Amino acid sequence: MYTKIPHKRYEHTLAFLKKTLPSPATVLDLGIRNPFSEIMEQNGYIVINTEGEDLDLLPELVNRYDVDAVTAFEIFEHLLSPFSVLKEIKATKLITTIPLNLWFAKAYKSKTDIWDRHYHEFEDWQFDWLLVKTGWKIQEKEKWTSPINKIGFRPILRKFIPRYYAVYATK
Repeated sequence: MYTKIPHKRYEHTLAFLKKTLPSPATVLDLGIRNPFSEIMEQNGYIVINTEGEDLDLLPELVNRYDVDAVTAFEIFEHLLSPFSVLKEIKATKLITTIPLNLWFAKAYKSKTDIWDRHYHEFEDWQFDWLLVKTGWKIQEKEKWTSPINKIGFRPILRKFIPRYYAVYATK
């Protein structure tokens, strides 16, 4: 099964989800099934995942199902054009998280997986602007840090500088 689960990030994400969209609710979770899909189901959500389709080429797939909300946890940074997907969503609620652009860390790029790359790492104001330009109204937002237990300058900064940004928006 899943061996490495980022518990702190998932705990924050679940708390934000519960606060903004109480269960039971049916969600389209953008991205393939993952450990957080199971966590959402264990907490009363009905979860439908996309199946690895290229949403840059087929943004209309976000409207395949009738759902209470669309969730996108750590997804938009992987798209070349998150604008198209955000504009296409017909559901009236969106709960999403993104990693923030950090001045002391480069954007993530897997050396072995061409899909596991960050084309965008936003500053909070940039992501807010993207949401507003695609017709969303931001209702609530939250940030949290991502400390790691290592020695060094960057691990110290990660204890104090927020890494993750969560947004609840409506149409």
